[in-house]
Amino acid sequence: MEVAALCLLLLLDTLESAGVSPNVSPSRSQFFKYEPLSVRCEGGEQQEEENWRVVKRTEDGEVRPCPPPCSVTAAFPATDSGVYWCETGLGETSNTVNITVTAGPVILESPVLPVMEGHDVTLLCRVLSSSSNLTASFYKDGLFIWTSSTRNMTIHSVSASDGGLYKCNVCGVGDSPESWLTVRAPPAGQDPPPPSLSLTMVLRHLMVGTPYLLSTVLLGLIYRDRKRGENSCYYNSLRMTPLRHYSDYLLKISL
Repeated sequence: MEVAALCLLLLLDTLESAGVSPNVSPSRSQFFKYEPLSVRCEGGEQQEEENWRVVKRTEDGEVRPCPPPCSVTAAFPATDSGVYWCETGLGETSNTVNITVTAGPVILESPVLPVMEGHDVTLLCRVLSSSSNLTASFYKDGLFIWTSSTRNMTIHSVSASDGGLYKCNVCGVGDSPESWLTVRAPPAGQDPPPPSLSLTMVLRHLMVGTPYLLSTVLLGLIYRDRKRGENSCYYNSLRMTPLRHYSDYLLKISL
């Protein structure tokens, strides 16, 4: 069954059409059990879109069309989790999207479609309960990367290295399922957008740079006070030194 699923995905990639894509509403890849969702084919001419239909492969490997309009009033993990794409009767297919429906208390809101290099991406850890004073930890490929009291994390100017499996954890509540974040290079001849300077980035730079700045200032003050102390002791010794030895101090200063 796994071999058949892999062959199906390879076939979809081979026949992929750049004009039409499955559009998920709400625009995210994870949903709580019993949440509503819908998928429709968009991106081409209206007349062209009418020739496309939504197809899904569920977790058990079954492939079946989703009758238009492809909408679910109460999603279930077994029947609505899976891979969705658009296709025509002539065998043309769109890119695929992955939808995960969980019975758990935590989901990760992440882009359902690939993200272009250079853009900013925000991940949100959403909890089924209404509690607001919960902290979320974010993980990429199983490794911890960030903790947030607001339960969100923004990746600025994403690159190919940011692609991977992401999940979040809310202490005392649980983990979200994992979702794959795909990053694609911009089309040929199109440059990625310039990096954005957000308040978060400014605060990060300040947090990193402030200790070094304070250390430099403190070292400068210590050095200045030490020199003052040395000069004060030196000139006090001059006042206490007999006149016959004054020429010796002048020699030391000149050296």
